[in-house]
Amino acid sequence: MVLSVFTYSVRERLAGIVVGSFAIAVLLWFSLIVYADVDLTFYYDLPPALLDPMGISPETGGLGGIAFGAMYNLMGAMMLAGLSIAIGTAAVAGEEQDGTLSLLLGNPRSRSAIVGSKMAALLALTGLGALLLYGTGVLVPSLVGTSIEGVQVGALVVHLFANAVFWGMLALAIGAWTGQPAIAGGTAGAVMVVSWLGASTLPTVSGGDVIARVFPWYWFNSSSPEIHGVNVAHLGVLLGASVALTVVSLVGVNRRDLRSGGSRVTVLDRLRSNPRTAAAADRVGGQARVSSITAKTATDHQGLAAVVGAVALYMGLLMPIFYTFLPEGTSEFFAQLPDSMIAMIGGVDMSTPQGFLQGEVFSITVPIAMITLTAVVGARALAGEDEAHTMGLLLASVVPRHRVVLHTSLAMVALACVVGGMTFVGTTTGVLLARLDVSILNLLAISVLVTLLGIVFGCLALVVSAATGRVRWATGATAIAGLAAYVVQSFLPLSERYTDWAVISPFHFYLGSDPLTRGMPWGDAAVLVGLAVALVGIAIPLFERRDLRG
Repeated sequence: MVLSVFTYSVRERLAGIVVGSFAIAVLLWFSLIVYADVDLTFYYDLPPALLDPMGISPETGGLGGIAFGAMYNLMGAMMLAGLSIAIGTAAVAGEEQDGTLSLLLGNPRSRSAIVGSKMAALLALTGLGALLLYGTGVLVPSLVGTSIEGVQVGALVVHLFANAVFWGMLALAIGAWTGQPAIAGGTAGAVMVVSWLGASTLPTVSGGDVIARVFPWYWFNSSSPEIHGVNVAHLGVLLGASVALTVVSLVGVNRRDLRSGGSRVTVLDRLRSNPRTAAAADRVGGQARVSSITAKTATDHQGLAAVVGAVALYMGLLMPIFYTFLPEGTSEFFAQLPDSMIAMIGGVDMSTPQGFLQGEVFSITVPIAMITLTAVVGARALAGEDEAHTMGLLLASVVPRHRVVLHTSLAMVALACVVGGMTFVGTTTGVLLARLDVSILNLLAISVLVTLLGIVFGCLALVVSAATGRVRWATGATAIAGLAAYVVQSFLPLSERYTDWAVISPFHFYLGSDPLTRGMPWGDAAVLVGLAVALVGIAIPLFERRDLRG
């Protein structure tokens, strides 16, 4: 029984780990390729307030150190910790909300044994993610011919693992005591972002280093493990705190009366229970079971959405300020880049503020983050429930299948809009602080378009999820389709013979009209909306006709 719980938990979250690691691999490859011939010494003239949050230390030196600082110390750490939070949130609070924890405990196994198997799954998945990042960190530089001498990838990954485990255990502990996944995931995600900001910015002010030690993120990368190797003391703090949270989790889940799932009574529920107000309440809130599908889907993925949104907000805020520190002569360098490199960043002139923001924020970073979120939500919305054998319980009620698809789609759209909004707020704030000549309306346009792009690929994941009932197939197919679409839009226009074929890529309708310079292309936006609607329309009959697992 314990082994089966472990196996199920690993299988349930495996796709997110693989997709997230793949995204970091693409970002690392991109950064090593594009900046291979750039004089990056100007990085070390930047103020510590900019370098520290990016995870870049003046001691690293060279392209490898900068790339690993930004891609692993920041994005890789956020990705792995965010997925760990999602795993920890679902371990107890998620099962409890779904009403499946009572089924697990109906077997002759103690609460501690069940929770222990969930913790083992968290450790295994986080460890797998760390191994994938290690493999990526060793393989990608060798493939592109970039030296990473002096960068201790293994030590950095060990710290990444310990950091991610801590945040996952924090979410698990909160969920064990509250039984509320919204509180567990939301609190852990918010504390993580605050911890990262505090640990990154406080050491730059006088006396701030002492205060920064109260933030767990400080013990992850303040010792620069990519340079100095594993810091046993710092690692011991994180692992010791994780052990303490393990004890807290076991005490909490054993002392508390568990809920059977969905037991919370809202004001709307009370109105529905009264015959005089039931009809009006149903019109306002919809059927109770249907309206809860949207809320549950959004709640299950709010931790991942918070992390993705925080990364998008931070990159949008940082890059406009970073542009003002570029040394003289950079524009001439960008003008000499080969067409293949320019194509990888959307075919724009990076010597301009608009081109630089598109290349650094909107060409790869935000689309990957957005598609990762929507693909995971779209894949798990249907196939996840099917693999967990909980979809049958839902469909045994009066909820028709097409409403399940529509309401899970609505939750995915809502989460994508939150990340798109955070992207717009971050870039707008950065542009205003840096006083760049970039239109705020154009920033809004490209933020809307990247949101629509993510929704399209999320709906594609929903189609594969509806057709196969397999989370791994849905996320894998979406990742492959996203990479193919990006390559088509980036490289086919380099050939006059094939340039017209770029229109088959959704990325063409996202960046093809240069929205950051020219404004909103309403026709392209309409195409992306139409694609999303069409994919949902395809998912509905596929889901209605497929036999679910028993």
